[in-house]
Amino acid sequence: MVEISKLAPADRDAWEVLFRAYIDFYERDEPQSMYDTSWEEFQADTRMHAFGAKVDGKLVGITHFFAHANTSGPDVCYLQDLFTGPEARRKGVGEALIAAVVDWAKARGCSRVYWMTHETNATARSLYEKVAVNKGFLRYQIELPR
Repeated sequence: MVEISKLAPADRDAWEVLFRAYIDFYERDEPQSMYDTSWEEFQADTRMHAFGAKVDGKLVGITHFFAHANTSGPDVCYLQDLFTGPEARRKGVGEALIAAVVDWAKARGCSRVYWMTHETNATARSLYEKVAVNKGFLRYQIELPR
C-alpha cells in the first residue's frame, strides 16, 4: 500500500537520493546548495510544496509542486518534479503522487494541474496518458545566468 504525505525532517536523506536520481535522469548537474534550498522551501511549505510516497515505511517516490496565478482564471498548480525509484515503478506510486497533488490543488481552488516531461520519457508518458490529457503544447526556454 502506498502512503502519501508531506515530507518530514526525517525524510531528508532519502528525499535527496531520489531527487538526485531525478536530476541525473535529465542529465543535469546541480550544486549542493540547490538541494539545501529546495529542502528548506519544502519544509516551509509556503511557496513550494512536496509530497513523498512510502511503501512499508520506505520513501520510494517524490513530487514537487506549487500554485501560481493564471491570467485567464483561478490559480493553477504546476507539478514540477515527479520521480519514483526503479523498484517502485509501475506499482501505482506515481499515480498516487499525482492524485495527491490534484487533491491539494482542488482544496485550494486551483482550476487545473499541469506538468511537462521529455518526449523520450516513455515510462512516465505511459502513466501520464492514463491520468491526463496532452494538450499538445511545446515548451521553449531561455536560460538566464545565475
